[in-house]
Amino acid sequence: MSNRKSQHPETILLHEGWRADPNTTSVAPPIHQTTSYLFHNTKHAASLFALQELGNIYTRIMNPTCDVLEKRIAAMEGGSAALALASGQAASAFALQNLARAGENVVSSTDLYGGTWNLFNNTLRDQAIDVRFVSPENPENFANASDDKTRAFYAETLPNPKLEVFPIKEVAEIGRARGIPLIMDNTAAPILCKPFEHGAAIIVYSTTKYIGGHGTSIGGVLVDGGNFPWERFKEQQPAMHRPEPSYHGAVWVEAAKPLGPIAYILKARTTLLRDLGSAMSPFNAFLFLQGLETLPLRMERHCENAAKVADYLAGHKKVSRVIFPGAMEGEARARADRYLKGGYGALVGFNVEGGAAAGRAFIDALEMHYHVANIGDARSLAIHPASTTHSQLSAEEQKQTGVDPDYVRLSVGLEHIDDIIADLDQALAKAK
Repeated sequence: MSNRKSQHPETILLHEGWRADPNTTSVAPPIHQTTSYLFHNTKHAASLFALQELGNIYTRIMNPTCDVLEKRIAAMEGGSAALALASGQAASAFALQNLARAGENVVSSTDLYGGTWNLFNNTLRDQAIDVRFVSPENPENFANASDDKTRAFYAETLPNPKLEVFPIKEVAEIGRARGIPLIMDNTAAPILCKPFEHGAAIIVYSTTKYIGGHGTSIGGVLVDGGNFPWERFKEQQPAMHRPEPSYHGAVWVEAAKPLGPIAYILKARTTLLRDLGSAMSPFNAFLFLQGLETLPLRMERHCENAAKVADYLAGHKKVSRVIFPGAMEGEARARADRYLKGGYGALVGFNVEGGAAAGRAFIDALEMHYHVANIGDARSLAIHPASTTHSQLSAEEQKQTGVDPDYVRLSVGLEHIDDIIADLDQALAKAK
């Protein structure tokens, strides 16, 4: 880009981090399908391995194509650095594992995607990281559940499938006073919400969804806001202050100082990614870069179509309830208006009259909508969460996350709105 830095995502996502290849002058970032990188000499190699300078060592840890993606997403969010990973699940796991060890804990919102709930409630517990679930309706629940071993708060901006916007600023302030960073999964609200502006410290994305936008690739990203004062909370954040044995006792808050406010991402890249290997493929990074270029335009149309779908469903006799941020009232609507700008997202939930059987019948009757376990595709998608994405949860856990037996979730796509509604209408007519 030029010396004038844009603040607009439409410009950032076309230009940040790459202008042209210096050798070939190609404009599109190439796919660097390589495992390794040639060191200039032994001194250069040693400085890279010692973290004295940043550069390419091995594609399991970093890659030039992934680097452009990381820079663009970090710039989009106003963050200091980002880390591309193999999936959104890897990003969610790394987000917590980067701070919490066995015997320590994280306080998480109950309003979560089913896969994240399982990750936190089962796999992380198997690793002796205690995840304490609290309702976000009262932000003070996070304070009440935390203690001197709480390493992070975690939540989704626009929780899938409950769709009640999280109180970011309120919980972030509670955490910062205690030395606890707020980690926000912003997967369902890119462009619409800027969590760092409200005090969040880390952002998680499943790039599989809206960032990719076309249902072709799995990936995830962590974004470091560079705004959390790790150095002030040595006792509450030991991971950032504990000498790292694999780097000759390096302390992350100190090691990162010459490189910028990137201690969190630097640690995640050089320990978790290095050792666990959840690297994003360069080809997937290339496809996500294509998705980023049209993300602002797509989100605009997604939101426009979703609002019209919600209005249509609200007037249908076979729909007992519509779940959509723009249709909510009270504090839930106030939070939607406070944190979402430019639209209420593209996810719409509703309850079908007739119970679980009617919900399944509706899904089976759809002709244009795809019945898939995904959101954020350019195509319109539909799913019955109780029997699919949230089926591994108990009935009580499903209720906590916002899933009823007759609940259907739509990911509203980019088709003409008349065709979307026509397909919903004929399927509802068959839902019994």
